[in-house]
Amino acid sequence: MFIDSAKIHVQAGSGGAGAVSFRREKYVAAGGPDGGDGGRGGSVVFLADDNLSTLSDYRYRRKFVAKNGEDGRGKRCSGKKGEDLVLRVPRGTLVKDAATGRLLADISGDEPQTVLQGGRGGWGNVHFATPTRQVPRFAKPGTPGMELDVQLELKLLADVGLVGFPNVGKSTLVSVVSEARPNIANYHFTTLTPVLGVVHLSEGRSFVMADIPGLVEGAWQGVGLGHQFLRHVERCRLLLHIVDVSGSEGRDPKEDFQIINAELRKFNPELAERPMLVAGNKCDLTDEAHVEAFRKFVEEQGYLFYPIMAPIREGVDPLLNKITEELSKLPPIRSYEPEPAPLPKPEEISRGEVRITREDGIFVVEAPWLLQVMQSVNFDDYESLQYFQRVLLETGVDARLQEAGVQDGDTVSIYDVQFDYIA
Repeated sequence: MFIDSAKIHVQAGSGGAGAVSFRREKYVAAGGPDGGDGGRGGSVVFLADDNLSTLSDYRYRRKFVAKNGEDGRGKRCSGKKGEDLVLRVPRGTLVKDAATGRLLADISGDEPQTVLQGGRGGWGNVHFATPTRQVPRFAKPGTPGMELDVQLELKLLADVGLVGFPNVGKSTLVSVVSEARPNIANYHFTTLTPVLGVVHLSEGRSFVMADIPGLVEGAWQGVGLGHQFLRHVERCRLLLHIVDVSGSEGRDPKEDFQIINAELRKFNPELAERPMLVAGNKCDLTDEAHVEAFRKFVEEQGYLFYPIMAPIREGVDPLLNKITEELSKLPPIRSYEPEPAPLPKPEEISRGEVRITREDGIFVVEAPWLLQVMQSVNFDDYESLQYFQRVLLETGVDARLQEAGVQDGDTVSIYDVQFDYIA
């Protein structure tokens, strides 16, 4: 079964806890703290796999969790990093935040795409030794791994997309010009899933052609089968509109042409501007006058027309040569850039409990909701740091610190971030 959409839950691994340990060796005085850091949790990574053509692997299994990082140990031994969770998907899969629709990654290239970073490992007590705190009996826990519901959408990577009504000869053309063998029969909706075929021409030229199940009027609203697969033509560099010029189905070819173009425009206005060639199939079932009348109609609308008889490959080679010529002028197959996560306004942040404790003079702040904010903050960027300071003020964390007795110059620790408090 062709599955081109799936919703799954992914979770990155949590970081390991830092260790509280002290060096104790014979003949070594004042060994001091030697607790190692926790290992980073495993990340959630998506990778394109050309051996996959559908998202069927994600139809029944819906939850995927990366490994946690190991805790730190004595003798300054850091914990092992958690193993990344690598999810293999067909090339062309989009990964989106299911709640907001924000694009997280386009799995079109060969490079792995990290969607969720693993939690950072906690510091061991060796980091907290100072001239005035020589025996730190505490360490930092690792940060928990983020979790997210993601929507997977497959958009096939093809140079040329075939569009048109059912039973106009799209599958026949693909079977004639490539090694693909789609089901072909004289009834509507023989093609139930998109079919990709590689067209090889002379001098090493080739391109990928996608046979999209037939569209009908109202497809953009969910009528027929083609609406399920309209997304697959969005990446195509060139559209080839195939029309039954003979009207063998009892329809007017001119009306068919206008209906399909309108459906593409309603689904995505950009598709109406996509370069398009028009092929009039089944020319052997009508007379030359009808073919020429349809040619004139198409050319008046600014499209090039090619009459063909797909089963016997009549007129197909000039069409393929023109497709190759047009593709040489067009940019590569479209890829989508991930959308950056918007920083929520402080008043929009869902607040929860804030727990403040004091450990060896350090004010430790724990708040799971604040951890989610910190995941999107770049502490090396001045503007991002200013935003985080404003969050602490406007969400009441600063006020809670003052209630706990923090003074100017005291050290404040929020998960794996430490800073000196300035009143």
